[in-house]
Amino acid sequence: MTMADLCRLSSDRLYRFFPCLSDPARRSSLLLKVALVLLHIVCAGVLFLFDKGFVENARTEPWYTALYLLLFAVTLVQYFITSCSSPGYVIDVMRAVNEQNSLLRNRTKQRQPAASKSGSFVISLDGSQSQSGGSFVASDTTYWAKMVMDLYPPGTTLGACTCSYCNIEQPPRAKHCHDCDRCVLQFDHHCVWLGTCVGQQNHCKFWWYICEEAALCLWTAILYIAYLKAHIEVSWWKDIIMIPLLVFMSISLIFLILLLLFHSYLILTNQTTYELVRRRRIPYMSYSHHGDG
Repeated sequence: MTMADLCRLSSDRLYRFFPCLSDPARRSSLLLKVALVLLHIVCAGVLFLFDKGFVENARTEPWYTALYLLLFAVTLVQYFITSCSSPGYVIDVMRAVNEQNSLLRNRTKQRQPAASKSGSFVISLDGSQSQSGGSFVASDTTYWAKMVMDLYPPGTTLGACTCSYCNIEQPPRAKHCHDCDRCVLQFDHHCVWLGTCVGQQNHCKFWWYICEEAALCLWTAILYIAYLKAHIEVSWWKDIIMIPLLVFMSISLIFLILLLLFHSYLILTNQTTYELVRRRRIPYMSYSHHGDG
């Protein structure tokens, strides 16, 4: 058996126990997540290894170190919560809406077998339902399309809101993500570091993660600067390790603060990154823009 056969056999066994590694996209996302966690551990671990004063302060002022470690843990937990959360896929919401609509129709038929009064029925994009009056008479195959078209401005054609990849009707602000190969509600962007899209259901989680990451990065950078000021001429080999890390954290902090401000603006103005960048190419937004003009 050659070396190539051994490598192929070992990789097949690895993929059998870890199916996610067989997909290049998921494998790349997993490697990025591991790299991000290791980077956090290295930046924080250097403080505990090099800064003896920081370790001594943990004994005299345990609350300070405890708060730092708490922020460190919360940031990583928030990262995994955000990366594992669903951005809100259109196909999932469409199935939930149709299933709930079918259940409600069956219950209504059982309660009112003879006749039904006229009424109204409303289903929001998050799947919540409300009913007034009597029953709702519509088939599951056409209800989603009718509900989506009611959300578009008058004059918008059905072809303008039909995904050519999923072959389903897209609600306004939804977009097909080629990385996830799904349509995402209120699509913002596909985050490579998270390995998932940022959309309607996890945009708030993403904002909190950026906020916590920026706070952790700022706090760690302050501890690095305090150590370098006190020991800049004591251990030169430690400085060679800490200074590049400090430069990296400074650049990351600038990026995180700008990203935090940008997404805060988007949330306050009820916009998404995709809408802000591609405003003139989005059919319903360009229609609204010309209508206002």
